[in-house]
Formats: sequence, C-alpha cells, structure tokens
Amino acid sequence: MSAPVFTSVFAEDLTRYLAFKQGMGCYGNSRIWYLRSFDAYCTEHGAVAFDQQTVEGWVILMKAAQPGSAPSWMSYIRDFGRWMRTHHNPKAYVLTESWRAGFVRSQPFLLRAEEISRFFRSAAELETISPWKWQSVAFFTLMHSCGLRTCETRRLRTQDVDFHQGEIDVLWSKGNRSRRLPITNEVIDILAECDRMSRKRFGHQRPGFFVSSTPAPVLEAAIAVMFNRIWDHAGLPRPSGSNQPHPYSFRHHFAYANIERWMSEGTDVNAMLPYLARYMGHASLDSTYYYIHTSPDFMDGYTALTHEGQSVFPEVGFP
Repeated sequence: MSAPVFTSVFAEDLTRYLAFKQGMGCYGNSRIWYLRSFDAYCTEHGAVAFDQQTVEGWVILMKAAQPGSAPSWMSYIRDFGRWMRTHHNPKAYVLTESWRAGFVRSQPFLLRAEEISRFFRSAAELETISPWKWQSVAFFTLMHSCGLRTCETRRLRTQDVDFHQGEIDVLWSKGNRSRRLPITNEVIDILAECDRMSRKRFGHQRPGFFVSSTPAPVLEAAIAVMFNRIWDHAGLPRPSGSNQPHPYSFRHHFAYANIERWMSEGTDVNAMLPYLARYMGHASLDSTYYYIHTSPDFMDGYTALTHEGQSVFPEVGFP
C-alpha cells in the first residue's frame, strides 16, 4: 500500500507520525482517513499552527458532518498532538477529553432466544448458489457462540482453525492484538462441515476460511446483506426506529448472555469480567463494563451475586 499524500504545512509531521504508529504495529485505515481529512482542512483554511483554533475547528466540522457518531476518531488527532509535543513542538494543542461529553452510546439490539433459533434455522435453509449456502451458519455461529467481531470472523484463515485441539487463533485484530480461543465440540462440528464443503468446491487452497464465489475474501458489505436476508427469510420483525438487528448483535449477545449466566449461577461477575475481556479481545475493562449496562436483568439481580463458583468459556451455545 502506498503511503498517504499530505499537502498541508503539517505534511511532514503527519507522515512521520504514521510511520511511528506503524512501527508500533498500528496500521488502521481509519486513522489515515481522518488524518487526511484534517490535512485537507488545514490546506483549505491555510492553517500554519497546530493550535486550539485549528484542531477544534476541524473537530467541529467533523461532528457536524457525522451527527451522533461515536467520538473514537477524536483520539487520532489527540494522539497526533501528543506526538508533536513529545518530538518537537511543546506548544502543540492536545484535544481535551471534554469533547467526548454529551455523547450517548447507542443501545445495542438485544437478541432473544427465539430470534436466535429462528435465525439459524433460516440460515440452514438459505437458497443461494454462493458459498454462503453452507458458510452462513458457521460464520454467524462464531459471532454468536464465541463473541467474535465481524472483521475477526471475516479474516479467519483455514490455518487459524485447529479442529483437533478445539481452538481458533484470532490474529492481529483490533489494536494489533491476537488471542487463542477454545471452542466447543458443537462449534467444531459446524466449522468442520463448512470447511469440508469449501474444500469440495474450491480445493485445499482458498484465501480465507470464509470466501466469496470467485473465491475471494468475504467483503464486509456482503455480511450485512446476508444477515438481513436470513433475518427477513426467518420472518423476524424489525422494530421501528434506529435500533435495528445487525451481525454485531451476536457479539453483544455473547457478552450479556455470559454475564446473566454468571448471575443465575451466583458467580462473582466482577471477578469474571477480566476473563470476558480477554476472550472478547478488549484492550481494557472499560469496553467490557459497557455490556453490564446492556444486560437487561443485571441491575435487578446484582445484589444476589455471590463470590463462589468458576466458569469456562464459551458456554453460550444454542438454546
């Protein structure tokens, strides 16, 4: 991939900063996209100083263009400001955390047991000539029963699945972190059948565990299309408003279903959260704590928790 081209007075610093981040293993395209937007803004407005007016002017413009969006992209310009302070510009402005105030994280769509059962029955009956005919159950099973992110499932390679040991390797995921996850025998059987069908169709060489008809790696847009097709074929209702079901709903379900299971078993949820965070690939407990508030029955049942018992991942499974 060619290096991004910057045109503002900060071009050299932006190039050096990205090289620094890549040296630390951070290759995200999102960071590049937003920094190029900032660079274009500075070029258009003739900005010459990395000061509060310049930085906040761009942030205000981006917030207006993306109303209600998560403020995670602000971390890119904040981190760039810190980098400039450290390297050669002690007066560089660092965006304050107060800019995150007022953001309300959207409430996830909480799947019910009946919806999950009907979804997977529909996925097993999918009529298509594409590999999704046999891949759809396996793909969404990994999200549902292992809590994988959409991108982690999409990027899974054949060599990342160990059927004999009952493990999958999730490599270089968010934040450049990797993890090895145990999977149940039921999930192993589903993945093995998917792999058998794919090898029958494409031979022993394919670019990923899940592929398109060409074959090529599965595109992100195709996942949402297939999810919606399966959901609608199952005759499942779509609520009015913006809170709609989507592939990521399975990852949410994995988190709060484990939390609720621990509650019902009398397990100390706070003691188990670090394990849940590690399994789901969270950088810190902050992201994992979010799921406590999405669990419908957590707050009512919290006082009943005890400090006894253990748990083994994953145990969400199918109803």
